Amino acid sequence: RVIGGSYVTAPASAKPPKIYEMIFQNQIEAYNFPMGVLMHLHREIAAKGPGVVTPVGLRTFVDPRINGAKMNEVTREDLIEVIKLQGKEYLFYKTFPLDVAIIRGTTADEDGNITMEHEISFSITLYQAMAARNCGGKVIAQVKRVAARGSLNPQMVRVPGILVDAIVVDEGQKQATGIDYDPSASGELRKPWTRFEAVPMGVEKILARRALMELSRGYIVNLGFGIPSLISQVAVEEGIIDQITYTVEHGAIGGVPLPGLQFGGAFNPQAIIDAGSQFDFLNGGGIDAACMAFAEVDGRGNVNVSKLRKLPHVLSGVGGFIDILQNVRKIVFLGTLTTGGVKLAIEDGRLNVVQEGKIIKFVPRVEHLTFDGVYALEKGQQVVYITERGVFRLTPDGLILVEVAPGVDIKKDIVPVVGLAFKISDSLKQMDARLFRPETMGVKESSPWK
Repeated sequence: RVIGGSYVTAPASAKPPKIYEMIFQNQIEAYNFPMGVLMHLHREIAAKGPGVVTPVGLRTFVDPRINGAKMNEVTREDLIEVIKLQGKEYLFYKTFPLDVAIIRGTTADEDGNITMEHEISFSITLYQAMAARNCGGKVIAQVKRVAARGSLNPQMVRVPGILVDAIVVDEGQKQATGIDYDPSASGELRKPWTRFEAVPMGVEKILARRALMELSRGYIVNLGFGIPSLISQVAVEEGIIDQITYTVEHGAIGGVPLPGLQFGGAFNPQAIIDAGSQFDFLNGGGIDAACMAFAEVDGRGNVNVSKLRKLPHVLSGVGGFIDILQNVRKIVFLGTLTTGGVKLAIEDGRLNVVQEGKIIKFVPRVEHLTFDGVYALEKGQQVVYITERGVFRLTPDGLILVEVAPGVDIKKDIVPVVGLAFKISDSLKQMDARLFRPETMGVKESSPWK
């Protein structure tokens, strides 16, 4: 049995990870809990509590009335219940015992005290260690180096040695995927903004640019995995990185989130807090906007990011997606209209569809309900879907196309590859041509940034 918040993600060109096959072929029981809930469960396990009570997961595949977070047919036991408190519905996630916690840090002393000075995230390392220890289990810590007993600053110790049973030393321990060590990712120093490379011109940059235009000065914004993580890099290029505070659910506040498989920390963060506390902040609606990727969208505005059989590389799990979107005021989804071989040409501020993708992402009904559009509207959330060919907004009547890319013919390039009914706004606009040009857009000089 596996209970995960996220599963390993494979590059599109690679063979899907073995765990995908095990889940799809019913070789193991598998559950996918929202990441923040899973982290808070460790806190409850450590305190010998009965479980986590939260609205996170209501009206998604996590809700036991829909699926109960089960990822295949062999998974049958209900680990989540719907309960009512003071007339409102919540989900109750039950705690379970832990036998072993495998954690990591940077330095351990001879008593097992652990510091994390080179880490990009503190995650829930302390919760994990406490949970395993209080369940009578073992705590195994991997570190980069060992220091003499009593030589560590106690204010730097993130996991006290009284919780640790064994230390494994890996002198070649990487800081993150593909990064041996970068002090700007652990907050030890700040890298000059001029040292950041520009995002290569292409569809991903167009989407990130257009998403940036949905944000405002002073916003606190959480960026999701994939294309959304590029938004802050575009803000660096445009000279407005200091106008918005970007966060990552793993604990980084400020700076530029690490892209791709390195995701989880940030370059030049203002602060790094433990991930459990970060999710408390996110769950409570502390951010102004969230920018997230999508795998599927349907006519009710529902979104799937967690499981997609027609695209075997999409079983990444929900991650922090559901937690982040629970109470945020504005949601910006980013993604291409189709995938699987799509070829697009960007010339002279215009977009041309050279070859259509084999897989349609705007569908009659999403395969996995990770986000409920109707529920979002009931909560008063603003929802926008940005694609390379047009921008849609969610209304009580469904999706409405409000912008179209220059060079794109709605009847030829959008209607045939959208498998859902949508309306076209009476005040339809053209997407800003600057989005499709290689030079910087100059948004710093335009409202609301100047």
